[in-house]
Amino acid sequence: MKRTNLPVFTFILLTLFAFAPSGKENLNVIFIGDSITRGTASKDLAPPDHAGELLRQLNRWKTVQVSNQGRSGNTTVNFLPSSKKSFSNVKAAADQFNQDQTATLLFSIMLGTNDSAIKGPLGAPVSPAMYHTNLKTITDSLLSSYPECLIVLNYPLWYSDNAQNKGAEYKKEGQARVLAYWSEIDKLVKSYRGKNKERVYSGDKKAYKYFKANYMTDFRTEEGPSGTFYLHPNQKGDQVLAEFWAKAIVKALKNPR
Repeated sequence: MKRTNLPVFTFILLTLFAFAPSGKENLNVIFIGDSITRGTASKDLAPPDHAGELLRQLNRWKTVQVSNQGRSGNTTVNFLPSSKKSFSNVKAAADQFNQDQTATLLFSIMLGTNDSAIKGPLGAPVSPAMYHTNLKTITDSLLSSYPECLIVLNYPLWYSDNAQNKGAEYKKEGQARVLAYWSEIDKLVKSYRGKNKERVYSGDKKAYKYFKANYMTDFRTEEGPSGTFYLHPNQKGDQVLAEFWAKAIVKALKNPR
């Protein structure tokens, strides 16, 4: 994979995070999400791959491996243990990574875009309360299966208020629901404080504001029934999103456990 070409100042910000080593020499990261996580470019140019390359450039671990478990159209409902397919894929990847006892296992999760839709994706619209319940079920299941893992819960992104494609309708109602999910993530992370050796962390919040201001350059132009809309980062946006995620991962790893 080619070295990620990122602005020097951004990489410097990333390297400024000094953190106490987790005691393990390798790092394995599983990214859980929807089409935004899956990425808009070729397989090795998705946000998880860019984030993995950034983490490697820190030279903190002998190896950094990533698994992209982003699935187009997926909601928190798709990733519930009872739904089997998507969660089973996550488990298969995690089981393989977890065989390496010299590695820290970390899950980076960003779900909510499809949950927020007015209609289309499985379970949509998912109410804020149900979003909380689903995310907690996913988190609890991962902690139960991998007691030493870390979990970073990233906040879902901005999208234009006319977003609508063949599979889903989002619009202003969905946009408002995305923001309502934020407080549910806050509550969920707070509920784990003092438990599980501080293994659940708030992830990135800054990407929302960034993409809201830079959608013209960092989002794909898409056409739908309501005209041109913006829902997915483009190749440049994928790199930027990876920076935000990598910073959130480093921040979680610097916390003592």
